[in-house]
Amino acid sequence: MFSYGLGDAGTGLAATQLGFYLFPFFIGYAGLPALIAGSILMLIKIWDAINDPFIGWLSDRTNTKWGPRLPWMFVGAIPLGIALASIWWVPNGSLIEKTTYYILISIILMTAYTSVNLPFAALSTELSEKVSIRTRLNAARFTGSILAGLSGLIIAANILSKNEFGYFTMGKLSGTIAVFATLISCWGLAPFAKKARRPSKNFIPINIQLKRIFKNKKFIKVITLYLLLWCALQLMQTVSLIYVEQVLYIPSKFAKWIPIPFQLSALAGLQIWSFFSNKFGRISALYYGSIIWIFACLSVLFIPSFQTFNLIDNMFFYENNNMILLIILVVSICLIGVGASTAYLIPWSLLPDAIDEDPEKSSGIYTAWMVLIQKIGIGISVQLLGLLLSLSGYSTPEKCTTNDCLQQTELTQITIRICIGLIPIILILLGLKVMQKWDKKFILN
Repeated sequence: MFSYGLGDAGTGLAATQLGFYLFPFFIGYAGLPALIAGSILMLIKIWDAINDPFIGWLSDRTNTKWGPRLPWMFVGAIPLGIALASIWWVPNGSLIEKTTYYILISIILMTAYTSVNLPFAALSTELSEKVSIRTRLNAARFTGSILAGLSGLIIAANILSKNEFGYFTMGKLSGTIAVFATLISCWGLAPFAKKARRPSKNFIPINIQLKRIFKNKKFIKVITLYLLLWCALQLMQTVSLIYVEQVLYIPSKFAKWIPIPFQLSALAGLQIWSFFSNKFGRISALYYGSIIWIFACLSVLFIPSFQTFNLIDNMFFYENNNMILLIILVVSICLIGVGASTAYLIPWSLLPDAIDEDPEKSSGIYTAWMVLIQKIGIGISVQLLGLLLSLSGYSTPEKCTTNDCLQQTELTQITIRICIGLIPIILILLGLKVMQKWDKKFILN
């Protein structure tokens, strides 16, 4: 459990930092327009859509004494760390040159990410046939992911709150952690991976894969749920720092710490819903978690802006109204973390049930399509955010360190609120609608 939990630490740290900081980094420090920034992230997700099934297929057909999955994690570890550092570097040159650089380095980063994350995720189905152990494995996985993400946020907040230009330093430290976490996980999992169930090595053309997938009604429900919940979660993550700095007017030195309560509460939520799922069922956990998530989204949608007339060092939160609003904000963020942790745990804990519906049980292929859908959701969310901000007249704050240059129009502020509150609520409700007719025999598990 420890080694499996550590396996998602490197990719979890990368995903968390990229989710919270990359879009603001692009439109702020790197000086890219919002529409271009969103388009870059969408384009690299299209590449992920291409390489996920391919790497999943190659992983299924890899044959070593350590099994088919660990060699991919081992080979992908160092490129993952190097690319994770490089994404936070700002090259000199024109907008076209910067855009080209970020597209290329993002493709390298996401290829390495997939090479580590996809084979690793497939192991949860192959290490055990028991639903309870699979659920615990996924809980361990996302516990490691969230703890690593928390460390990434602490690194980012500590560096960026003191030095707004320290992104590359943050990237180098995070890349080093990602490499060592992945390699240690490979070492710890090796004895178990040798004994794990082997996938079928029959060549399956893409059209046959699609036919099998679309015939598997359980899998269609799972990936639809996953897509909707991850679109909601990614949209909230991407816009969160923009929201607290440019709508609530919290100074940047404090705003960089705001994601940490989310990460801590998501970690607690994983343990809560893992226990709740084993006792009352995974679908029940999904419904209760979603209710908490929706309530918290409504809260952040209507939180008023903080008062900005006293910004002297640490005096900002000593204003009575600001302190009350801060408490409401932190509580709302914690509730979002608890509720949104179901987006991590429940779809992945339901995936093995869908895989078992297929006689071939090709977990690599199904895991590949699952990860593909997640990345498509991320790409759609970021592109939607970039488009909406651009249409609302968002003003790009290049290398901005004070609130004076973060003033946005009322329309832009309303758009940001809709992105962090209303749209996620709609997506969560659609996800619950999809799961209404989930087979009762699976609800009991």
